[in-house]
Amino acid sequence: MRFRHVQRLTDVTAADWDALFDPGYPFCRHAWLSQLETHGCVARDEGWEPRHLLLEHDGRVVGAAPLYLKHHSYGEFVFDFAWADASHRLGRRYYPKLLNAVPFVPATGPRLGARDPTVRTALAQRLAELSDAGETSSVHVLFADDTDAASFLSQGLLERNDLQFQWTDRGYGDMAGFVASLSSDRRKKLLRERRRVAEAGIAFEVVPARALTDAEWDHVYALYVHTYHERGQAPYFSREFLIDAGRADGLDMRLVFAVHDRRRVAVAITLVGGDTLYGRHWGADAHYHSLHFECCYYQGIELCLREGLRRFDAGTQGAHKHGRGFEPVRTRSFHRLADPRLHEAVADYLVRERRLVTAREAEFMHHTAYRAHPSDARRT
Repeated sequence: MRFRHVQRLTDVTAADWDALFDPGYPFCRHAWLSQLETHGCVARDEGWEPRHLLLEHDGRVVGAAPLYLKHHSYGEFVFDFAWADASHRLGRRYYPKLLNAVPFVPATGPRLGARDPTVRTALAQRLAELSDAGETSSVHVLFADDTDAASFLSQGLLERNDLQFQWTDRGYGDMAGFVASLSSDRRKKLLRERRRVAEAGIAFEVVPARALTDAEWDHVYALYVHTYHERGQAPYFSREFLIDAGRADGLDMRLVFAVHDRRRVAVAITLVGGDTLYGRHWGADAHYHSLHFECCYYQGIELCLREGLRRFDAGTQGAHKHGRGFEPVRTRSFHRLADPRLHEAVADYLVRERRLVTAREAEFMHHTAYRAHPSDARRT
């Protein structure tokens, strides 16, 4: 077996790459990752230099990991700016670093594509070795699932935790069943928010991305960009990327449109993978009271209930989601720093940070939005 790196995912066939990863997780699909490169969303000039890791046996790809040489820490959603500052104070540059992750997507999933557990272990060991090779300061694995987590822990990488907020269908049946499961004050707040949107004359439609015309995509992109520009940021995705990803085989993108006076005034961009709805981005042409909650959360819950999807991963951040039926879920990332002084300091910090995350998680679970504890599927 031998390792090698490729700087373009198109150098690997889609069939070889996709065979290694869970087909229910859309963001490791060849179509998603290669389109990011094709349309310049991921490139050296953007601070993301592809260095995808392959493990081959007898000329056949048996293992792979999406890997990037990073020249900054933006677009990752696991914040290490303080670590970079500490590295510079120690007289060592922090960038470039190696990143095993999906660009711009803070959704837990596979980070190692492997034919068998032996290959998975070999990939994790190789990534750990790369952090000490001298070219980079460190290696970071973001939003890894539990299967890959065990491999990284076995190689001595440091675990970091945080919380996201996700919705799970616990047998509600329909939206009315879900609403009835909430505590009285949470139920009243949700219904009040939905009523405000309805009284404003806003309706909703869910459209498969592949059904949109180019002109409709122009409007979607204008809504998407508007929200970024309001925050003074450049958008992560290009119009061309969204179009091609929306039409790609193996990807199931859905657009949730808010419609006012027969005009689409807002959109939530979502993807379906396996039993999960992933909510990633949204945009609106103006501010409408409670529309963000309705378009990005409640419409997504309704979509899950209609189509039998068990889970709704609505993205990062989230204390505001907690009161709307989303519950805390722990995320896992793994880190190895070449400088032993920084590695030890970060290890000490992460012990204390994990305690805080555990306490926050317990606090959120204690102050649940539900009438009964969410682990109880029966609603009385």
